[in-house]
Amino acid sequence: MKRQPVIFCDFDGTITNNDNIVAIMKHFDPPGWTDIVSRILDRSISIREGVGAMFNLFPASRKDEIVRYSIENAVIRPGFPELLDYCREHGIEFYVTSGGIDFFVYPLLAPFPIEPDHIYCNGSSFDGETIRIEWPHPCDEHCTVDCGMCKTTIIRRFPADRYERILIGDSVTDFEGAKLAELVFARSHLLDKCEELGIPYIPFETFHEVTNALHTRRGASR
Repeated sequence: MKRQPVIFCDFDGTITNNDNIVAIMKHFDPPGWTDIVSRILDRSISIREGVGAMFNLFPASRKDEIVRYSIENAVIRPGFPELLDYCREHGIEFYVTSGGIDFFVYPLLAPFPIEPDHIYCNGSSFDGETIRIEWPHPCDEHCTVDCGMCKTTIIRRFPADRYERILIGDSVTDFEGAKLAELVFARSHLLDKCEELGIPYIPFETFHEVTNALHTRRGASR
């Protein structure tokens, strides 16, 4: 039986040109955030710990200006609407699997025809003195990375014997998912990591390249 293709697409630095969390931190520059990023990258703390700690540097009273900045300064990567059109035309399920935060992920995706239950991201609360990040999609028993929003947990819900699992991503949050996927589209840090680990991948800079590669593969499989 032919497997059903399903796409798991990162958001920050993939659907958007820039990493929105990093952009927020660079713009508002709360003291200590660069040290937290370094500790995430050298894996001395988990992604969940690091992202939570970075946003905890902000008083909740700054919610409106942070939300406004993140939405007004994000740019969608070229070719994204066309990729969604292609997926819809060919019955390919498309999921957004994001380590980003709800207050910018949902508004930026609102113009596009993606069902809310196909969008996975972290939550946020502004009820306390500082911004608190919430984690509605934690790691299952098979993941020990403490991802926060665990992409591999979601991918495992689609068994490899029934689905061709396609990952599109760019960063540290996509490393583990790339090990599970049957097809990887990579750029930036993910591309380097795939090279290091010997994981086959297709490089991309715009979603036009992703759509073209999917179309070519579909024709070759007939």
